[in-house]
Amino acid sequence: MTFELSREHEEFRRTVREFAVAEIAPHAAQWDRDHHFPTDVVQQMGDLGLLGLTAPEEYGGAGLEGDDGGFTSLCLAIEEIGRVDQSMGITLEAAVGLGINPILTYGSSAQKEHWLPDLVAGRALAGFGLTEPGAGSDAGATRTKADLVGGEWVINGAKQFITNSGSDLTSVVTVTARTGEAADSGRAEISAILVPAGTPGFTAEPAYDKLGWHASDTHPLSLDDVHVPEANLLGQRGRGFAQFLAILDDGRVAIAALAVGCIQACLDLSLEYAGQRETFGVPIGRKQGLAFQIADLQVMADAARLLTYRAAAMRDAMEAGRGPSAQEFKQAAAVAKLYATESAVTATRVATQVYGGYGFMEDYAVARLYRDAKVLEIGEGTSEVQRLIIARGLGLPVE
Repeated sequence: MTFELSREHEEFRRTVREFAVAEIAPHAAQWDRDHHFPTDVVQQMGDLGLLGLTAPEEYGGAGLEGDDGGFTSLCLAIEEIGRVDQSMGITLEAAVGLGINPILTYGSSAQKEHWLPDLVAGRALAGFGLTEPGAGSDAGATRTKADLVGGEWVINGAKQFITNSGSDLTSVVTVTARTGEAADSGRAEISAILVPAGTPGFTAEPAYDKLGWHASDTHPLSLDDVHVPEANLLGQRGRGFAQFLAILDDGRVAIAALAVGCIQACLDLSLEYAGQRETFGVPIGRKQGLAFQIADLQVMADAARLLTYRAAAMRDAMEAGRGPSAQEFKQAAAVAKLYATESAVTATRVATQVYGGYGFMEDYAVARLYRDAKVLEIGEGTSEVQRLIIARGLGLPVE
């Protein structure tokens, strides 16, 4: 199979880049300083069609499918937005991959008709409530509980680190909860349930004071006797854990695309500064010690981009029914996520070093990128989890 970008993909990249440079880049530093979540930009991304790339036309989406390279288009958009602002890049990634995708993939016709039009248009956002205070990488240790009482789910528990969960645009959060014990294994039965924003007992706690991603919306959530209709079950009862793991495979490729945007930004900024800044009477780019580090950034950008778009192309091919297997895609997603995110962290360190003392100052974008990059190695599966997936895919019985 090939994963070369089409002419349409390249034209789409240019369109998103022009939008990002004009509408996001001039304001990103101020949003970061103010910890401001720009809801108007979410709506602009909706107007541009970025939230609906993979959604059917009947819900207002572009209807791009596997043969159209729809998932690859989404990754291109995330890369270009993340190139100028990682906070808005993760906002887009989570809005589609974690907000829209579970409903689109597992929702009933009624659920899709109710939630998707506003989500696709950027008039609303959805969250993805998986992580808990005691169940991060061990997502199967979910303690949030949902009891079916008189035709309603009564939910109690807590979630943490949930993106797009407490903004003015947030309309619904999909949460995982224990709904019983699995008869065949004795393990907890985990299901996914749609919880509308504003439901009594469902509270988005004050936003986190984060190291980076200051302009993204991230909250802990509490659920205290939250009542929602039985029909809010998303997909099959007891399949919530498996559904979320499948969603995360897509999300890992999207996070890799966000990391590629970060690496490219570091390369662009380093090249510009190395040509302008002079020491000992010459531009610092003439010094091998620095020039070679910038050359390494080019290698990281190329390798990370190729791994990411190979995985994206595999995802599109799977949707089109022409292979590869789900296991092959899982492996490729983990490889892309691991390499791209760890390279992004390294790239920000290199770019900060290129800028010297100025790189330590918040007046320069490399400082913001340095803070933003670290969470890429953590969110949607830590680097350790990716290595575990890769090792198991190689047949190693690793625990």
